[in-house]
Amino acid sequence: MAFEDYNKAYKQGKKEYQHRMLKGMLPTLQVLDDILPPRGSYSEMPLGLVQIPVNQIVGTKTGGRSSAFAANFMPILKAGTEFSQKWSCLCKSHEEEGIREPIKAYEYMNQFYVLEGNKRVSVLKYFDVVSIPGNVTRIVPRKTGEKENNIYYEFMDFYELSKINYIWFSEEGSFEELQEEVGKKPGEEWSDDDKLTFSSVYTRFLTEFQANNKDELRCTPGDAFLAFIKVHDYKKLNDMTTSELKDLVHKSWEEFELLQEEREVELKMDPTEKGRSLLEKLLPTSVQKLKAAFIYAKSPMTSAWTYAHELGRLHLEQKFPAEVTTVCYEDVTVETIEDTLEKAVSEGCNLIFTTTPSFANASVKAAIAYPKVRILNCSLNTSHRYIRTYYARMHEAKFLMGAIAGAMAKNDKLAYIADYPIFGTIANINAFALGAKMINPRAEVYLDWSAKKDNDALWNFKNSDASIISGKDMVIPEDASRYFGIFEMADGYPRSLAMPVWQWGIFYEKLIRTIMEGTWKYDDDPSTTKAINYWWGMSSGVADVICSQNLPIGTKRLVELLKKTICTGEFNPFSGILYSQNGIVQDHPYGTLSPEAIVEMDWLAKNIIGSIPKEEELKEHSKPVVEQQGLDKKKG
Repeated sequence: MAFEDYNKAYKQGKKEYQHRMLKGMLPTLQVLDDILPPRGSYSEMPLGLVQIPVNQIVGTKTGGRSSAFAANFMPILKAGTEFSQKWSCLCKSHEEEGIREPIKAYEYMNQFYVLEGNKRVSVLKYFDVVSIPGNVTRIVPRKTGEKENNIYYEFMDFYELSKINYIWFSEEGSFEELQEEVGKKPGEEWSDDDKLTFSSVYTRFLTEFQANNKDELRCTPGDAFLAFIKVHDYKKLNDMTTSELKDLVHKSWEEFELLQEEREVELKMDPTEKGRSLLEKLLPTSVQKLKAAFIYAKSPMTSAWTYAHELGRLHLEQKFPAEVTTVCYEDVTVETIEDTLEKAVSEGCNLIFTTTPSFANASVKAAIAYPKVRILNCSLNTSHRYIRTYYARMHEAKFLMGAIAGAMAKNDKLAYIADYPIFGTIANINAFALGAKMINPRAEVYLDWSAKKDNDALWNFKNSDASIISGKDMVIPEDASRYFGIFEMADGYPRSLAMPVWQWGIFYEKLIRTIMEGTWKYDDDPSTTKAINYWWGMSSGVADVICSQNLPIGTKRLVELLKKTICTGEFNPFSGILYSQNGIVQDHPYGTLSPEAIVEMDWLAKNIIGSIPKEEELKEHSKPVVEQQGLDKKKG
């Protein structure tokens, strides 16, 4: 029987050998000595007895035995040789009592190379054994700053905490994210129970993932697993039945495909328009009745952001009294959002808007569970295929605000109060600073953050010598304060000059029309798996500026001229030579930053006095938004 197994293994080896030869690839085992960096540029670290994942054993330490095996560790020496007899004896030993003697191996970049025990590894790979004990020495390369090298150093830190060596990622920062997603604090060691639970959850996921992975995605199983547990509760996965987990992995496949895209988010800069034929215009169209849910983190009476979206909801009801009904849910939290989404679906809502970035993950989870319900989340650069996201190019309006501030300033000092350091916010700040500098080359913008701990940014600036202050964008009806938009202090009181406007009603109206006219589906390109983010600007009417009667007529005319050039695409606030606090960003006088570079902007313009706060410097209430949309969440 053992000799029959050898012949089968031999055939597998020859097949692999020939396949790799035809592909121009190394047909035999990789030799570690051939790929190690020069001596002196690495160190050795004994790890002791380790359970080695068999699928991570990829080669041999030296070249002595490499030619006896194909690259898949199956034998390629004919039957009847001394080698085949020893292999067959090991095979028989494994079937009768199991191979228990540890091998000796080296680990390099989380792959293993055998020093002693090549035939044992070959037999165990033939029988699809999961792991084998081995005395392992780790090869630690010198830090180079290269991506793969950085990931390996992150893995070593993770291994020290967890002793887990069977998961790997293709992006930096993923091991830290995994530590967080499984409920461990940074630097917290894993208990034996933690390791057993993780092994169970990951192994079950891996089984279903590999069964579905017919097209062999380029992302690692670890990448897919991390994306999976970011959406689905890690702690609940272990209690799922095999059928439930299988169904969930299958439904989540578009999320895994999305991991392969170099640019994960496709920005839709303007509403999609489809030319209708004369026949389509003459024939009546049957329009699906829409029931739209708006889910708010606060109420319109307590939040200007929510109030702006509520105005958008009311605008919809006025525009489509027969076709659209709406319902809103107020004061929803991260803890209650899943239940609220379930309630909205159960109440017949077939279109749902979740109006804060912190609701994005719950929105994805609901979209996977209810594929016939259209779900959109108000956030920027969110990379999920199952939902669409939307935001406004507010930096265009902020550029105009900066130009007004520069024109109206009595000195060269301007102040800007920002809220959260998230995608889009930095572009808003920089656009304001560039607009001011265009009008007044000496203008400096002093930056402060309302979301910082123990900080009253408005108080700080009210008592400074800044001649113009840019405060919060919006107000609620009950708020009698005039500290919004841009204003100047006159005898201790604010004098309004202009304010930016988020016209969510226009966005919602145009989006509803894409559904009614059948153009919603045209945004889906079947050849791509990129997530869709509507990022409309002043040209679509979603962002705008309202000027106060306190502005001189000449300044108003300047604003209208700038607005026209931006709307027609003749001018981009981020065009020409651009300088940051740390040096030149764009050196071509006719260059323009790409939309993606604007979204992910993490630098401040040279004429800004201030910095971007770190997450630990922010107030507690800002954490859900920053965790979802913070600048450290850049897509790789």
